[in-house]
Amino acid sequence: MTGHRIGAIRQLRWCDIDFEGGTILWRAEHDKSGYEHTTPVTEDALDALREARSPHLEAPVLPAPRNPSACMGAQLAQGWWDRAERLAGLEPKPGRGWHSLRRKFASDLMNQPLKVLCELGGWKTAKTVLQCYQRADEGQLRKALEARRRSRG
Repeated sequence: MTGHRIGAIRQLRWCDIDFEGGTILWRAEHDKSGYEHTTPVTEDALDALREARSPHLEAPVLPAPRNPSACMGAQLAQGWWDRAERLAGLEPKPGRGWHSLRRKFASDLMNQPLKVLCELGGWKTAKTVLQCYQRADEGQLRKALEARRRSRG
């Protein structure tokens, strides 16, 4: 729901979530490109976070099972992905994983201004989004051609 890397999501602490303002602070030290920024979050995401909310502001949103004061590790996150894939009856596929959700986020918001998408997903430059993340599907291509046809008369 945020378009952010799993590494940044794993490092979130409850103090990074502003429930009243409906935003998340993404800290530079947990971002691959060192980009600190704040983004709005959907009401659905806030509702889910409220259910799990800890009274300890410095506690991680996703704690490590054996050390609740530490953030969960990458290996556990990968295990969650693998389990979800199995439960959904999906065969493992190269390129599908947490990062594929980031690509889907960028593609789903393709009709938004590029600057807005970059801010929401935490991309420093539009070049990265255009080269690596957004994928036009056949439906979008057909819609664009149809709009062109209509505009030409």
